[in-house]
Amino acid sequence: MTDAPKQGPLAGLLVADLSRILAGPYATMLMGDLGAEVVKVEGPQGDDTRTWQPPVRDGVSTYFLGVNRNKRSIALDFKDSDDLDVARRLVARADIVVENFKPGALARFRLDYTSVSADNPGVVYASISGFGSGEQGAKLPGYDLIVQAISGLMSLTGDPDGEPYRAGISVFDVLAGLHATIGVLSALQDRHRTGRGQHVEVNLLSSALSGLVNQSSAYVAGGTVPFRMGNSHPSLFPYEPLPCSDRDLVVTAGNNGQFRKLVGVLGVPELADDPRFARNEDRTAHRDELRPLLVERLATRTAQEWFEEIIAAGVPCGPINTVDGGVAFAEQIGLDPVVTVGTGDAALPGVRHPIRFSDAEARYDLPPPALDEHGDEIRAWLDEETP
Repeated sequence: MTDAPKQGPLAGLLVADLSRILAGPYATMLMGDLGAEVVKVEGPQGDDTRTWQPPVRDGVSTYFLGVNRNKRSIALDFKDSDDLDVARRLVARADIVVENFKPGALARFRLDYTSVSADNPGVVYASISGFGSGEQGAKLPGYDLIVQAISGLMSLTGDPDGEPYRAGISVFDVLAGLHATIGVLSALQDRHRTGRGQHVEVNLLSSALSGLVNQSSAYVAGGTVPFRMGNSHPSLFPYEPLPCSDRDLVVTAGNNGQFRKLVGVLGVPELADDPRFARNEDRTAHRDELRPLLVERLATRTAQEWFEEIIAAGVPCGPINTVDGGVAFAEQIGLDPVVTVGTGDAALPGVRHPIRFSDAEARYDLPPPALDEHGDEIRAWLDEETP
């Protein structure tokens, strides 16, 4: 007897994805990977990220490809009465609706939470905005870079004497997408108890302030306004890139035991008993004295040589890779980071879903869709009698 094929934990759920760009599409892709049926509703011109290129693969934006697998696409113009009727019938059957329109914008189409839940009281409806739905926040357009600036992240990123820098990815869009997913799953669990859905609201600025963790806590709880320190950490040392004979190696000693192991590998075990460096707070206070002592030892060998020895001693460290190196390292340690999405001529490579389950599997059935690729199929399905 063979085992039954595994299904994703969200199998059987229908997601109406009215979102675009990154935060919403990332959230709905994660749900699709985990088995949900996701219908991506696009305007007649399609999701903006279809045109965000280069880079491209076969003429399609890799930005779009990165967050839109496991979805079916239908193009609808809400100003067209027939298309709007299709949208309303879709959300009326959906378990989950995800949207990131300007707060209040969907009310005139009766696609807002109040309207949708009147006909579909079990719906879990997630709204993602830049600054919330309050009177002031709703007026502000929400882009990740703007939130990086307003939240304070850029003031923390870059050289101490240099210009503020944005993160290399739209980090708060990703965080907001993750928070939206957590909110949706929490509301689904609550629906099991109450039989009712609810409205889940996520905004980029709140996600940012939560995601700044120790830095926002430094101000809120400690009254300290943190500023950028380059690659240094305000509360730990060593916890930064340090130069070896050929290139930098990121070395992190997060506690006293790790520091003792580190200096033992480096051949200067006496540093662990030096009163200037014995405790983390001591090392942080005397980092300008400790750093050159560590660099002097690291300069005697290559980054790869030290990486192998320091890791073997149980101290976290790592080389500074480019993205291709990061993928290669994940492959090397058996994480299998690249998957094939779809089959046949339509198949393309994608990044593996980050969660693994003991009794379920992520799926990679559908490559990112062409605009309105499934429009006729979805309309025909909606025309069928509701089960």
